[in-house]
Amino acid sequence: MNRFLRFSSIAISMLLFSTGCTSSGDGLKKETTQAVKHEIKKEKEQVVQAHHVVHQNRHWGYTGEVGPAHWGELNEKYYLCSEGTQQAPIDVVPTKKSNLPRLQLSYTKSAKDIVNNGHAVQVNMVKGNTLTIDGYPYALKQFHFHTPSENHIKGKSYPMEAHFVHATPNGNLAVVSVVFVEGSANPALNRMIKTFPLGKNQPKSVDLPSEYINVLLPADTAYYKFMGSLTTPPCSEHVKWFVLKKPITASKEQIDAMHQEIGQENNRPIQPTNGRVIEE
Repeated sequence: MNRFLRFSSIAISMLLFSTGCTSSGDGLKKETTQAVKHEIKKEKEQVVQAHHVVHQNRHWGYTGEVGPAHWGELNEKYYLCSEGTQQAPIDVVPTKKSNLPRLQLSYTKSAKDIVNNGHAVQVNMVKGNTLTIDGYPYALKQFHFHTPSENHIKGKSYPMEAHFVHATPNGNLAVVSVVFVEGSANPALNRMIKTFPLGKNQPKSVDLPSEYINVLLPADTAYYKFMGSLTTPPCSEHVKWFVLKKPITASKEQIDAMHQEIGQENNRPIQPTNGRVIEE
């Protein structure tokens, strides 16, 4: 910006000088004026471009100029956040009755570690936990928490939601969503909360064997199914979503502790369904 101001003062001086020339120099004056205007325009474009580059390098968040409404502007890789047509979360209202198969979850291995990544509390998993879809295994990579819930179910929001994120070796993604209501304390959450406070991006060991991971799922795993996206940048689409119908309980103290550790409301607003099929 300082460079532009310095150039502008020189340009103005040149314009003033050119206006003092005699009529015999009108041709030269015109050429000089056009050249100066061209350079001023070029300098302005460079300043705007520099500002755009700085803006593009800003990290995403949940409030203000880096909040969900602006994610698509922060990085060209995030364009789906503003241009996508199958974005999540949504208000889950079924549009089609289907004979959906039973959800094939096999969580038999323990957690690897727990981390506050600056956006959510996330539990990373060792290999060996799977969700099988159409005969093909998706590996459970991690699960994390949102307070309040991101997805709504038939217009209802919940105080907390867990996303179990699965992937295939070629990058196909599937998310199992579990919502929480206030009630009895959850023993798995107790073990996670014992690790708080967590340093940002500093993984910490957590005593969470497979039996505790499974108590984060309701006994009845009936679900709603739809195609969606990641709920955080880059908002990648073609993600298979399985939102469990039955909530599980957590105590108010547990939900408050999770929210306090996250440090903010980390729920992306509800996105339009755009006529998507939502099966049950």
